[in-house]
Amino acid sequence: MKRVLIIGSGGREHALAWALARSADHVYVAPGNAGTEWPAADGVAPCENVALTDFAALIDFVREKQIYLTVVGPEVAIAQGIADQFTAAGLRIFAPTQAAGELESSKAFSKDFMRRHNIPTADYATFSDYESAVAYVRTLTKPFVIKADGLAAGKGVLLPDTGDEAASILWEIFHGALFGAAGEKVIIEERLTGREVSLLAFSDGETVVPMPPARDHKRIHDGDQGPNTGGMGAYAPVPDVSVEDVARYTREVLEPAVRGMAAEGRRYVGVLYAGLMLTPDGVRTLEFNCRFGDPETQALLPLLETPLYDVMSACVEGRLKSLDVRWKSGACATVVLASAGYPGDYTKGVPITGLAGVPEDIHVFHAGTKRSGEQIVTAGGRVLAVTAVADTLALALERAYVGVERIHFEGRQFRRDIGVIRDMTDQDTKDSAASAPAPEPESQYKAAGVNIDAGNDVVQKIKAALRSTFNPNVLSDVGTFGGLFDATGLKGMQSPVLVASTDGVGTKTKVAAKLNRWDSVGADLVNHCINDILVQGARPLFFLDYVASAKIQPDIIAAVIKGMTDACREAGIALIGGETAEMPGVYEVGEIDVAGTIVGAVERGKVITGKAIKVGDVLIGLPSSGLHTNGYSLARKVLEKEDWTIPHPDLNGATIGDTLLAVHRSYLSEVTKLWEAGVETHGLAHLTGGGVVENLPRIFLPNIGAKINRGAWDIPPIFSLMQRKGSIITPEMYRVFNMGIGMILVIPVDQVDKTVEIIPTAKRIGEIVEGRGVQLV
Repeated sequence: MKRVLIIGSGGREHALAWALARSADHVYVAPGNAGTEWPAADGVAPCENVALTDFAALIDFVREKQIYLTVVGPEVAIAQGIADQFTAAGLRIFAPTQAAGELESSKAFSKDFMRRHNIPTADYATFSDYESAVAYVRTLTKPFVIKADGLAAGKGVLLPDTGDEAASILWEIFHGALFGAAGEKVIIEERLTGREVSLLAFSDGETVVPMPPARDHKRIHDGDQGPNTGGMGAYAPVPDVSVEDVARYTREVLEPAVRGMAAEGRRYVGVLYAGLMLTPDGVRTLEFNCRFGDPETQALLPLLETPLYDVMSACVEGRLKSLDVRWKSGACATVVLASAGYPGDYTKGVPITGLAGVPEDIHVFHAGTKRSGEQIVTAGGRVLAVTAVADTLALALERAYVGVERIHFEGRQFRRDIGVIRDMTDQDTKDSAASAPAPEPESQYKAAGVNIDAGNDVVQKIKAALRSTFNPNVLSDVGTFGGLFDATGLKGMQSPVLVASTDGVGTKTKVAAKLNRWDSVGADLVNHCINDILVQGARPLFFLDYVASAKIQPDIIAAVIKGMTDACREAGIALIGGETAEMPGVYEVGEIDVAGTIVGAVERGKVITGKAIKVGDVLIGLPSSGLHTNGYSLARKVLEKEDWTIPHPDLNGATIGDTLLAVHRSYLSEVTKLWEAGVETHGLAHLTGGGVVENLPRIFLPNIGAKINRGAWDIPPIFSLMQRKGSIITPEMYRVFNMGIGMILVIPVDQVDKTVEIIPTAKRIGEIVEGRGVQLV
């Protein structure tokens, strides 16, 4: 009988149980979770949880049940020598010995081992006391990382930006027992830059068979922000790592490691996991792990075509070389759902709903779950891993996110950018070693890059345009240190509230630079800021601008500001001042930063707070003119190989350049007409950074959500073009871009007809519902 015991309780172990149950006769998981129990099914062996944790009891259980193979998930069990004890008892186990597992349990051993066997890795030094470590970091001129020597649950890597910060961290490690026994020794190593890849392999002690390359996402928040976690999602294979690359990394890293282990009397049997950084100088090994990764396992095992039981048996029996390990074509992606507060303190026992509604082709691997009667509840930081396989990575991600949207528990966290490829530094942080610009010569200001005459030239060029926006409330002229605005007009208001907003155009300026067209970004800025205060119910009073560059080019700056003045005149507001800054060394040559501040006013009793929003209210979408001022970093990337200057067939004959530079719409006129007609506005959302999905919930109170019908409006063709060219999954499109809707109004259902009559282009796109966030249907 092919009976299997799996040690562990996480998502990795559920994935192992799922894979092994397809070739074993019976699977046990100790201690397991709410997902690792099921009866026998067609072609799938039954799986049972076993409430055992100590090795002696597990050995007795294996003998009693005549289990043929034990598989170890967590690193702690390996470090404690579970394989040694099972082997001494004459039992078969798929896991490295305690001595071989030192590759993971001691980073100091691992780094020294890599050095001995010429495995490429970062430069490093090892320390066992605070004083020596601090003295060493004071000598470093390049960025570095501090790593605890022992196992620290994936959180033993810290990234100080300064020597003082490093000293504080080292004090906490050595004197504050930050990592306990795991921090009795630390490794200080250079911080690497590049893309990370997880390359796992099966090993029988001689033969090494790599798995497809995988990539996980460690940070808790989108854009690789926030603290590190055990992993918030993963995908495989990695598009930017070729078959040839995998073969090379196997020759340079994995095979030397297995040979080196054998040469040192530590025969390595099990899964060897190499965390790699693809640097400009070649591959570097960040670390070795001596087991399956989590969540990489959830993204790898669904692609394995050869029965996992056969592969593991071949490893244990030393005959891996004779086995043909095959993998499915296509891609697999997994998205982790985590508890509120994770990776810090989190609440357990929160009910999970929607599991039964997940489509059959989507796998849900349980991690931190347990059963409470008939209800499945949360029992850990990482709760579930939602996994899908498809022909392409984009499709796999899209299916995984379909599953994610079916599952709910209070406070759930998940990343919406799994599969986005970024260059990173070690453990995904900023490089803090950028050199400071050279000091400016006191008597050669122009030679240093600052041209006062050019600044004065700009003032002369824009004076007339700025004055054209002035009204009797403006008390200052161009060129003074601050703009003056007479607030006497506010006396007519019973209880005036000032509303202010500051924003910028962002990387849309790079599009303007590429096309050398600067006549629209100024208007973009003003209209963006108008919309930002409009959602509070405020009408604008005045505007101030900020334009900065490495080198002032008067004609370009004048064109940008003319766009601002045109938009201000159209809105009936004054541009009363601002700043034109020339900052060589801060900005790259040719780059321009455009930002501004707007101030408006609203009666206190008419401030729109969102408190009036209620279930049953209707969502009215006002069309955008295109991207507005959001998502241009992604847009430029996916469209960079296209010709932006010729008519494009997918854009109805318009050019990509014209489409990308379309001016951000102002909704002041349309919304004012609604207010003047007495249309009750419960809420407004300006769709800026975060697109459709993120912006609307910002105006909601708790327990309020929205359902949006994606087919309720025509999506401009530029978005379809970008999605196709960039293989962008649909959830990310709605999270990054406005998708053709620039402003959403929340109004009572009985005022929909009146609203559409006043604004014929308005679309009814959804409604307010109970719950949280935005559902796209």
